Amino acid sequence: MTLVARPGLITATELRDQAGGVVGDWSPSAVIMPAHDPGSVPAVRAGFAGVQDEGSQVVTGVLTTVPVEGADTRWLDMCAGPGGKSALLAAIAAQRGARIVANEISEHRTALVRENLRAVPAASVEAVRTGDGREIGRIEPEGYDRVLVDAPCTGLGALRRRPEARWRRKPADLTDLTSLQRELLGAALDATRTGGIVGYVTCSPHLAETLLVVDDVLRGRQDAEVIDARPYAPGVAGTEGTWGDHPSLQLWPHVHGTDAMHLSVIRKTGGNGPA
Repeated sequence: MTLVARPGLITATELRDQAGGVVGDWSPSAVIMPAHDPGSVPAVRAGFAGVQDEGSQVVTGVLTTVPVEGADTRWLDMCAGPGGKSALLAAIAAQRGARIVANEISEHRTALVRENLRAVPAASVEAVRTGDGREIGRIEPEGYDRVLVDAPCTGLGALRRRPEARWRRKPADLTDLTSLQRELLGAALDATRTGGIVGYVTCSPHLAETLLVVDDVLRGRQDAEVIDARPYAPGVAGTEGTWGDHPSLQLWPHVHGTDAMHLSVIRKTGGNGPA
């Protein structure tokens, strides 16, 4: 089981001492603990730490590490539920003088986001709200410096932890999901100011949900470009080559020991928007 030490609330070393286990290889906030009840760890009960796959920590951390041009004070988690990435974002934002808006379409999952954020400094959270992420670009055009789109997906990247999910998915699911993913990514780009960045994330290695979505959306725009995320990816000595030869990041269970998370980082360059 992997825990996240939320920066500014507890260090990975302190969490390791509470939970046992070892500090992770890829995220500076990760602690790999023996398999037992995480609720027995005081930091988890207090909200200073949480259960979060190391791959999720990596993609969230990279989004906050890639530099933006100009102001860096307002961040958006567009599909925030259940709130693990929001809590990590908010903890990092608190150390940088930034604030986050956590948006979630489901009221039930919005409540889970609030629970995950209970321990982070209140000053780092502008709002936790329920709404359709596809509308944010229209309602708040160019309103954010950093946007995370953790898009709904097949979840095939988590089969090592949820093997039963393979029986709940069928090829036809991709049509609806990839359409939604394209809409969310387009809205995220509209909501990002010139010079800001979008992190497009899925817990899937399927090309239809990753590179093809990004390529399809950017093909219809003249105001955004993929940037190389690999220089901002963490790791330990001797692991520099594990990110492959594409500017986006694709994590793999057999290489990184994480879920098969994908991250594309896209910079808003200005110019014309959707064609």
